[in-house]
Amino acid sequence: MTRFGRRKFLGYAATATGSSVLLNACTPDFSALNQPLDDIAESATPNADQAADGAGEITVGLLHSLSGPLAFSEAPLVDAEIFAIEEINAAGGLLGKQLVPFIEDGASDWPTFAEKAEKLITQHQTTAIFGGFTTASRKAILPVMTAKNQLLWYPSAYEGQACSQNILYGGAIANQQVEPALTWMLNNRGKSFFLLSDNDRVTHEIAKSLLKEKGGKVAGEAFVPLENGSAIDMSPVVNDIEQALPEGGIILNSLVGDQNRVFFQALQSAGLSSDRHLVLSLRIAEEEVFQIGRSFLQGHYAAWPYFQTIKTPDNEKWGAAFQDRFGFDRVIGSPMVAAYSMVHLWAQAVQAAETFDTAAVRAAVYEQTFQSPGGPVTMTSNHHVAQKTYVGQVREDGLFNIMWAASEAIAPKPWNPRLSGDTTFLCDWSDPQKGEQYTPEEATS
Repeated sequence: MTRFGRRKFLGYAATATGSSVLLNACTPDFSALNQPLDDIAESATPNADQAADGAGEITVGLLHSLSGPLAFSEAPLVDAEIFAIEEINAAGGLLGKQLVPFIEDGASDWPTFAEKAEKLITQHQTTAIFGGFTTASRKAILPVMTAKNQLLWYPSAYEGQACSQNILYGGAIANQQVEPALTWMLNNRGKSFFLLSDNDRVTHEIAKSLLKEKGGKVAGEAFVPLENGSAIDMSPVVNDIEQALPEGGIILNSLVGDQNRVFFQALQSAGLSSDRHLVLSLRIAEEEVFQIGRSFLQGHYAAWPYFQTIKTPDNEKWGAAFQDRFGFDRVIGSPMVAAYSMVHLWAQAVQAAETFDTAAVRAAVYEQTFQSPGGPVTMTSNHHVAQKTYVGQVREDGLFNIMWAASEAIAPKPWNPRLSGDTTFLCDWSDPQKGEQYTPEEATS
């Protein structure tokens, strides 16, 4: 496979010709994503024929938004996946084969994600795809993975309420992120909340249920469609927040991508500072803080399974190695660590199964534990990982002070009990009779 210099930022995009190419840029500037193909041809990835002809190679797909409003959140995940692939190759590869990554650009467009997933499987003969970021992109990819009987390794935090046989979910879901973070904020920072997202109605309903149970108040909510991107005027939303929280309060924010840049700029322009109007973000990690601007985020909060400032020897060693590889000014966020960990969990399952076969790898991955930089993550039979959660506050340098940490890994609940009324739904793909959704009563009948 092609190797890249340690000071190069690995942003990838599919050009109009359909080629999978590597684009060079100095992080964190994403302007190079628009470079013409002629300027970057010398660093292109291997083509499909080369990968197919190499008896000692196996291809994998990396599929993320490398252009559009999601790029500044999603493109860094490719670096983390490449880093894991390079580690695996340096250790001898998988089953005697070197991994060759093919990278495609989902372009922050859901039909494009489906199209590129199809291309990775049919043209590049990939054995697995690592990618997606939003729920919409994941849902667009799913029919392709089901039809082609492949696995999508999805690294992003999301609201839950899904449990597909063809997706392994590496990010935090609501019971691991929203609920513990909201509870901590409610107990330590205030009782009045405003809910804000692109269209994350599941998270809003979970938040409303929890706040009602624990004595909090939902003062208002707003939805800002993602397709409007950075062109959307956030001033009406900020005005709604100011009116709903005249004495201050907490904004539960699950906006994604460049929406967050526009929102925090509008918040500061309106004079709503973190002194009175605290934002708890579910989709802003270290990379987004630096892309948006540290001055806009300082004093606000986020909840994730990982922060760069976790003080453990493993994390500090891994962070130093990552920065040595990709640049000493790089910051590392939770989605990047999830993307990195998912590649290693897949590799462990392949080693255990002694084959790349989808069904065998899926069966072998259950209860696989990988020692990620943030601590152990374990893939469960409901296709989500058990992992810890942290609440952090943005400090002056753009990194996070860790304010709270879960004492142990939190088991994932894909079907959130707060949304199912009197019925408890579970998922267990280790038993096909249970599968995507079943009740405890059905399991014993």
